[in-house]
Parts: sequence; C-alpha cells; structure tokens
Amino acid sequence: MSAGLSVAGLILAAGESRRMGFPKALLRYREETFLDRLAGLFAARCSPVIVVLGAEAERIRAGGHPAATFVVNPDWARGQTTSMQCGLRAVPPEADGVLFTLVDHPAVAPATIDALLAGPRATLLRVPRSNGRRGHPIWFSRELIPEFLALPETGAARDVVRGHAAQTQFLDVDDPGILADIDDPEAYRGLTGAGA
Repeated sequence: MSAGLSVAGLILAAGESRRMGFPKALLRYREETFLDRLAGLFAARCSPVIVVLGAEAERIRAGGHPAATFVVNPDWARGQTTSMQCGLRAVPPEADGVLFTLVDHPAVAPATIDALLAGPRATLLRVPRSNGRRGHPIWFSRELIPEFLALPETGAARDVVRGHAAQTQFLDVDDPGILADIDDPEAYRGLTGAGA
C-alpha cells in the first residue's frame, strides 16, 4: 500500500447461513473462526475493519474480533446489497479505498491481500483471479462508493464492477483461497479436510 493511503476493510457477515445451518462467521478454520481470521488479516492492513452483521448478530458479536467495528443491518433479510450499503455508510471520509469480502472466504492468502493493496492508484478496482476465475476480496476506490450506495435492493455489487471493466486491474494469483466460497457443509468439509 502506498504511503499515506488509507484503506477501510469491509466484511459482510449478515446472512442467515441457511444452507450451512450455523453462522458462517463462527465456523473454524486453522484454529480461528472465519471472522477472526479475516478480521485479523484485514486489521493488519486496514483501518477501520467494518463487519456488517444481521442474522445472529449478538451471537457473532459476542465471539467477534477486538479489531472489528460492528454495524448491524436491520434490513439484512432483503439481501446482500443492503448489507454492503450499510457497511459502506460506515466508511470514514478519509479512506481512499475499501477492501471488501464476504465472511465465507476465509482461506485467502495474506500475499494476495498485499498485492491487492499495492496496485496502481489509477485503477478504480482490483480483483484477484485464480485459474481465470475471479474471487474475493476485491479492492475499490472510494470514488465508487456512491455507485454502490445507489444500487437498488435487487441490484448486485457485480453490476458496478462490470460497469468499470476498463478501469479494473485483474491480479492473477496462485491462491485457490480467493475462490473458496464456503456455503454449505460439503464445501466446509472440503476446506478443512474433514472426511476427505
């Protein structure tokens, strides 16, 4: 990250985890919860680290990371876009950019995050790719915050991302963790090696 640049971290942990049957933020990976691992990685590089809660907010907050700033999205059931917007409203004005991820991507390598934060200032977005597939986290300039906030409930963050393809830097990384979207028990077993 260039000297003098400030990056806010944003982690979405508001969903119901219906398919998992347990709050994904509190699942364990390498001796830590998903949330603690991501919040720790982000806190070493970002300030503040904003965690958006919704379903099971008190349970997650009780076990949460000391570096995290928690905000609760009262409209979490209306979809992920409302949670992202809730978190973006908490980004301080001095932040030059936002490092954004979902709590169910805990396996990202620290080097990938460093690469995302070290990119050129001329880009509006930096997106990691592994084997040609895009993953999380992504970095975006604060210039895009108004566009994300303007999305309708039915919109998706990818709508904004696709609209700025010409100003997006794709980083090809040897990091399968950017693609490890842990949505159900089978994916979790694959991540942890349980029963493999």
